[in-house]
Parts: sequence; structure tokens; C-alpha cells
Amino acid sequence: MNNVELNNEGFLVKSHQWDRTLAGDLAHREGIELTENHWEIIDLLQEFYKETDTVPEMRPLANLISNKLGKEKSRSIYLMKLFGGSPAKNAAKISGLPKPTNCI
Repeated sequence: MNNVELNNEGFLVKSHQWDRTLAGDLAHREGIELTENHWEIIDLLQEFYKETDTVPEMRPLANLISNKLGKEKSRSIYLMKLFGGSPAKNAAKISGLPKPTNCI
């Protein structure tokens, strides 16, 4: 993570610096070991952000996941197991995206 600038909450300041290796480092900082299940969500978030220039909060994230990956993967419990207590925030952080609006 040399020459990578993070803000005071650990979000990437310059999104163009993001890559899959950095995602692993950001996840590690959050105590998360990335699996294919994580990558499905991360890739979906990256695609959504490129199309809309927005980062979804929890409810819109769950709807997005439900529509693209199925209802089981959109459940809060599943997402919390993957990304911890604030799934939308942590998934965005690991994806190199800005913090979702209204996330504490």
C-alpha cells in the first residue's frame, strides 16, 4: 500500500489507484480475507459505480445484489458475514469507492 492515500476512515482518496491487490490489502485492514463470494459483490459494486457514479447504501445494495446475484446473497446476514457489521460501507471501502451517503 505504498503511495496509496487513504482518508481518516480508510477510504481510498484516489480511486484510479485501486486494483485487486489493493482490495486485498484494504480487506486485510478490516480483518477480511477475500473469497469469490466477496469478489462477486465487489465486481458488482464497481460496475454499478461506473454506470451511475453513485455508491449504494445498504437497502439499495441489497436490491442490486438480489436482482443480479439472487435473493440469498442479498440478505443482511449473508452480507454481514462477508463484510462485517456495516456491509455497504466496508464493501465500498474494499472496492475503492467513496463512502455511501448516510453510512455512519
